[in-house]
Amino acid sequence: QAQVMESGGGVVPAGGSLRLSCIASGFSFKDTCMAWFRHPPGKEREGVASISSHSIITEYRENVKGRFTVTRDNAENSLYLQMNNLDPGDTAMYYCAAGTSGSCTAFWRSEHLYSTWGQGTQVTVSS
Repeated sequence: QAQVMESGGGVVPAGGSLRLSCIASGFSFKDTCMAWFRHPPGKEREGVASISSHSIITEYRENVKGRFTVTRDNAENSLYLQMNNLDPGDTAMYYCAAGTSGSCTAFWRSEHLYSTWGQGTQVTVSS
C-alpha cells in the first residue's frame, strides 16, 4: 500500500525557516514524480513545488521561488522542502503527494495527477 507521511511543521516568526520532510513507502519512490501542496486557510489547495524522479527538473509556484527549495533522497525514500524567509502568507497545511510516473508534467499543479497523499503538516507563520 502506497503511503507518504509528512513531518516538520510548526510555528515560526516571519522571516524564519522550516524544513519539511516526507517519508514514502509501498511504491517505487525513485521512479516517481513528487510534489508539495499547501492548503491556506480560506483558500483552495495549491501546488507549491514539484521534483522529477531523479531531481532533473524542479518547479515552483511563483511566490515561493527563491525562498523554497525542493529536494529528494531516493536512497532514503524521502522528500524535503526547505522554506526560508517565511511570510504569514505561507501559513497553511502542507501536503506531500506522489505522482503516477517519473516525469512531472507542465500541469504539475493539478491535484488529479497525484495518486498518494499524506495527512499534512501544519505550518504557521506569525507576523
